[in-house]
Amino acid sequence: MAIQTPFVAVDGIIQLFDENDNFKGIVLIERKNPPLGLAIPGGFVDIGETVEQALVREMKEETSLDVEIIRLLGVYSDPKRDPRFHTVSITFVCKAYGQPKASSDAKEVKVFKLEEIPFDKLVFDHAKILQDYLLR
Repeated sequence: MAIQTPFVAVDGIIQLFDENDNFKGIVLIERKNPPLGLAIPGGFVDIGETVEQALVREMKEETSLDVEIIRLLGVYSDPKRDPRFHTVSITFVCKAYGQPKASSDAKEVKVFKLEEIPFDKLVFDHAKILQDYLLR
């Protein structure tokens, strides 16, 4: 009998800084594929890589940024969090410098000041994830 488990994903709250270490905001992507809307950049863990390696790879693929992982924010596993299938996301807070550029699954990349995050436009459970981030 084949073992069935949820898909394992990573999401990264990228805190973007300028060259003088001034905080510019967090990076969100406009998704190219359904569900459409704004999202925290992320993706699936490949066989043979750690969640940390997957996070660094996915952030680079979607935003063109090299990130430094600061800390684990949490694990989000509600079976209804992704309308496509059951996905468990390990979510990290990270830091990056530079100018983000959209690629891979991202149609567009945007930087938002914390007080300007458009919670009503976020897909999946990303509004809850960002609220958890803001509370810490």
